[in-house]
Amino acid sequence: MMQAEIPPPLRAWREAPRCRALNAHALRADGRYVLCWLQQALRADDNPAIDAAILLGNALGLPVLVYHGLREDYPFASDRFHRFILGASRDLAAGCRARGVACVQHVDRAERRERGLVYRLAEVAAAVVLEDQPAFVAQWQAQRLASKSGAAVIAVNAACLVPPAALDRGVGTTAAFRRRHAAARDAWQDWSDESALSGPYDGPLPFVPDRLETARDTDLDALIASLDIDHALSPSMMLPGSRAEVCIRLRRLTDEVLPDYAEARGDPARPEGASTLSPYLHFGVVGPREVMAAIRESAVPAEQQEKFADELLTWREWFHYKARTLAVPESYARVPDWARAQLERHAADPRPEHESLWALVHGETRDETWNACQKQYLVDGWMHNNLRMYWAKRILAMTPDPRTAWATACYLNDRLSLDGRDPSTYGNLAWAFGDAAPGYRDLPIYGLVQTRTDKAMRKRPGGTEWIRAAAARERPTLAVPGAPPSAPYLDETVPI
Repeated sequence: MMQAEIPPPLRAWREAPRCRALNAHALRADGRYVLCWLQQALRADDNPAIDAAILLGNALGLPVLVYHGLREDYPFASDRFHRFILGASRDLAAGCRARGVACVQHVDRAERRERGLVYRLAEVAAAVVLEDQPAFVAQWQAQRLASKSGAAVIAVNAACLVPPAALDRGVGTTAAFRRRHAAARDAWQDWSDESALSGPYDGPLPFVPDRLETARDTDLDALIASLDIDHALSPSMMLPGSRAEVCIRLRRLTDEVLPDYAEARGDPARPEGASTLSPYLHFGVVGPREVMAAIRESAVPAEQQEKFADELLTWREWFHYKARTLAVPESYARVPDWARAQLERHAADPRPEHESLWALVHGETRDETWNACQKQYLVDGWMHNNLRMYWAKRILAMTPDPRTAWATACYLNDRLSLDGRDPSTYGNLAWAFGDAAPGYRDLPIYGLVQTRTDKAMRKRPGGTEWIRAAAARERPTLAVPGAPPSAPYLDETVPI
């Protein structure tokens, strides 16, 4: 079998470590375009996937066609996710036009079914460039396309500042990763968008595309209302999906968040302490290079810059690095062996704080602090980082056994949060279930896995009042299954 290598035009690219060939097919000399299939990197600028496609197109004398599709039947499809994604996709199309690149979209619905559309677009492509995403459905969809299509398929990392392939293999600890990653950052911070030498593709297509670039907000709302998705989970008013919101948050980051970051970052009662960028990073509306550029160009003291960079780059990119060593990053099997052994040893322990899945979904448990955490997910589609560890650890005591606890945490995270289904959030859950090292007390339910209390949150000025108000927020009522999904979301029957 031929060794899969990236095409020569990409081997000489300074960002070549971002790229890997998913099959051994050669570039097609008679292709109509280079297809760039985006699922999460929904931005036109500072997008290595688009840049790689342009490099290939320029080498072959072909235009680039950017394609983004959104199905009705992806796991947990809802108004919340559709509205965020389609708002970002609308801006993606406008940004591509400004770069001289064609962008077409398809929104799956009853009257506009397009089965196997990616395969049909790939049939006449010189190559397919897509994102290298290690978690949720994007991972297996990319692998499936590469195995069944006759086109060369190249995956490009668009999520990290430093591509994982540029770092040593086998980094085993966060401290070692921090050292190696920090030493590599400067080399990856600067970028310049590639310029397309051919005009936008305007040839035939195997479908009638949706032109989201010209859609008004009311058009998107009407389209979403017509779809067979979960309409009970409404869009987040706190987190609109758009490039304009990214720009607002970057200005707020440098003007309000970072100057007081050390003091406010751990206090959920102080909204100025959080950047709220994680949903925009998850869906690629912004990349870490742009965030870091905004920070470096600000007047914020270096100490505050470095603390935020540690959260954005060390921890986020460590979890991306780790995810690429795991076949299924969202699996319970990723919890450290020692922690799973401890949790399983206590699996039969009485659980007097057990709650129903309905109470957990709706934040209506007997734990007021946990409810305050869950209401952020349920209402806003996001949770303050300092709350997530308490929220995740408490689920172990509120569910029948550790495997159900993991499935429940993933279900709540993935169904409700705009930054769920991500290597970072799965990594955080694994950390909550296993920490870095065992504790010193063998406790019921947890064994040597460390627990977390809400004492520190309640001792903060205004903490108890904030918890009480947050737990009492009005919330929607959702349909809830009898049990959370117990297996990762790998459905080979869903067409792409």
